[in-house]
Amino acid sequence: MNTTMTDKTVLVTGANRGIGHALVSEALRRGAKRIYAGTRQSMASVDERVVPIALDITNRSQIEGAARDVGSLDLLINNAGVGLYDDLNDRATLDAHLAVNLYGPYDMIQAFLPALTASHGAIVNVLSIASLAALPVIPSYSVSKAAAFSLTQNLRPLLAGHDVSIHAVLVGPTDTDMSRGFEVPKVSAAFAASAILDGVNAGEEEIFPHPMLQAVAQSWRSGEIKSLERQFATLIDAAAVAS
Repeated sequence: MNTTMTDKTVLVTGANRGIGHALVSEALRRGAKRIYAGTRQSMASVDERVVPIALDITNRSQIEGAARDVGSLDLLINNAGVGLYDDLNDRATLDAHLAVNLYGPYDMIQAFLPALTASHGAIVNVLSIASLAALPVIPSYSVSKAAAFSLTQNLRPLLAGHDVSIHAVLVGPTDTDMSRGFEVPKVSAAFAASAILDGVNAGEEEIFPHPMLQAVAQSWRSGEIKSLERQFATLIDAAAVAS
């Protein structure tokens, strides 16, 4: 795996803490040439290969400016996210989750697609196991991550024509600020980051970076829903031929 990141240029959103910060460290360990660390807050770096950039993924002008500043890119990791407790009684809370967890990655992909097409690069959307099984104590989060998972699935055959791969990370309980209130077995952010990059290297379309999710991963990859996704993806080629 270490050779995969060698001399690559990577952009990680939400890079100042949690899984995002661990992804920056892991990409450095694996030999990345340059890492753009996107964050809404200032971030210091002790490695000259890390370039902090001010990036609020709900701000289109900042996204467009980042795309101009970054230029070439091999790997886009949409990691920034929000997860708040709610009960689906407040539309504003749902909108806030969708703005960050769905529309943010969408706008990032649109802005950086030319660079990723040029490099035949990859996109990683850091999602959640709540994308598949709703977590009703944080329902707005679950809804937004499920929508982002559908976005990933829909983009996969569409981006294939650009020779750009897209990977969905179905994160399980991880020792970060977001999951601090859940008393369940957790992996470290460093473990999750390593598993994510391993999954990208292995070409896994869905990455499950938690040991307790391996049974889920196996059933998903061999299940009828994944098979149906692949069947539906062939409609893109059929539509192109028909046109």
